[in-house]
Amino acid sequence: MAAVVAATAVAALLPTLTPALAAAPPAAPAHTAPAPSAPASAALAEYTRQQPRWAPCDPQGPAEFECATIEVPLDYGRPSGRKLDLAISRIRATSPRDRHGVLLINPGGPGGQGLDMPLYLRSELPDEVSRRFDLVGFDPRGVGRSSPVGCGLTGDELNWQRPYKAAAFAEDVRWARTVAEKCRAANGAVLPHLTTRNTARDMDLVRAVLGERRISYLGYSYGTYLGAVYTQLFPRRADRFVLDSAVDPARIWRGMIQVWAEGAEPAFDRWADWTADRHAVYGLGDTPEEVRATFWGLVARADRTPIEIDGLRLTGDDIRVAARPAFFAPESAAESVVRLKEAAEGGAPATAPSLRPAPPRPVPPSFARPSAGFLAGPALPGTSEVPAAREVPAVPADNMDAAFWSVVCADTRAWPRDPERYRRDAVRDRAAYPLYGDVASHVKPCAFWQRGSEPATRIGNAVGALILQNEWDSQTPLVSGQGLRRVMKGARMVTVLGGQGHGVYGSRSCADATATAYLTTGRLPAGDTTCRATPEQAANGLRQPLPLPVPQGLPAGRQGS
Repeated sequence: MAAVVAATAVAALLPTLTPALAAAPPAAPAHTAPAPSAPASAALAEYTRQQPRWAPCDPQGPAEFECATIEVPLDYGRPSGRKLDLAISRIRATSPRDRHGVLLINPGGPGGQGLDMPLYLRSELPDEVSRRFDLVGFDPRGVGRSSPVGCGLTGDELNWQRPYKAAAFAEDVRWARTVAEKCRAANGAVLPHLTTRNTARDMDLVRAVLGERRISYLGYSYGTYLGAVYTQLFPRRADRFVLDSAVDPARIWRGMIQVWAEGAEPAFDRWADWTADRHAVYGLGDTPEEVRATFWGLVARADRTPIEIDGLRLTGDDIRVAARPAFFAPESAAESVVRLKEAAEGGAPATAPSLRPAPPRPVPPSFARPSAGFLAGPALPGTSEVPAAREVPAVPADNMDAAFWSVVCADTRAWPRDPERYRRDAVRDRAAYPLYGDVASHVKPCAFWQRGSEPATRIGNAVGALILQNEWDSQTPLVSGQGLRRVMKGARMVTVLGGQGHGVYGSRSCADATATAYLTTGRLPAGDTTCRATPEQAANGLRQPLPLPVPQGLPAGRQGS
């Protein structure tokens, strides 16, 4: 891949960039002046002519892992206005002779930093892929080193998983309003433009700056929606797209939080069946009904008197929230419930300090590395020549959370504005989905967020893509992946039966071979297909999971599991 886009390449690429600007909406009249009349290609010329100055991302790191910073317009409807930094990274294809192009990577979120993904995936992806593709990472706009946003949120304001309580409803509404107001005060006019549509346009500018006519893409979790939006906006520039652990575009974004509650109930039932079959090991009940009763008995007991474990006093609500993702991994969940039961009876041993739980943190639909169980410890933590070593501002401590709310609130105008709607939905869904229904449907900052710069993207196209989906995924349940498949008519889907965990490709899954074949040849399977996880993967999930955003829980189950 040439480090500099030659003038002839720029001339060829300018016409293909026109839709990136043409697809942008007219600016909102209440906030901006009329849109400029310059031709689209001329308006974006200063961006497409950028020549990234690549340099090692870390002087102590591998020399081949390079970083640069380019600029993108805040508002593609007004590209001559304010600019944002966009941090990009790459590891070149190891075989120039076999090189096919670039593979952009997004780890999920929204709010997940992707700059390090090439370095991580280099050792996880097959050699056939690394030979053919430059692995390209980036921090999406508003995230990490790409003009990061922050709201100055306190620890309590970061805690968004709030079970519905009638007595606390007014306080929870004040919390949601406060988060929205603090983010607006800190970031102002930037917020309406932190959208998936604009991040997809940024991806297309990266394509042009790198001198590529088409891009291939590997997106996990939220990254599947980002990839789907790119295929909708730029269908002729999408080459080989792998969409792993998929978001249902029809559910963005309130529905994607609510699907956590819907998906948790069958996972809970599966866990109860699995655990009852092993009553001799865990002693939680020899029928599924008895196992479920044991769990709900612990929840009720903790609601009366919090259960103390590792220095934390856990209420029944704490247990419900933490258990929701845990039940997708039956063995570690059973071990954690045993330990919780021992603590309730006064017999739980203390754990090492390294396994002590962090204070509750917000868990957007994909953050932090997976934990060992629902009682788990903290997560691991002319031409425009752009300097590679520009001074990087500090990333706000709440950047992940601020970016998450910015995107999910601005992406769609479907969030209810009436707090009473959230109350009614929370009451209804607690009855329908006891584990998590009220938490999922309760009031969120988006009820008070300023509107995004344009409506949500309606996905519906015949672009070829490969969708990968575990059957038991706590963050993007199977029904979510099926939703993306319905609207991407040209895609094929591989479902890993019995597969547990968030993230498939690169995890030694039975679906890896299909994904590798597609990336290296461009050929999709003839139809949707399935493969089966090993029994160990079905019970435990991935022992060395991908660095994708998924929730943490409370302090870990038995060690050595």
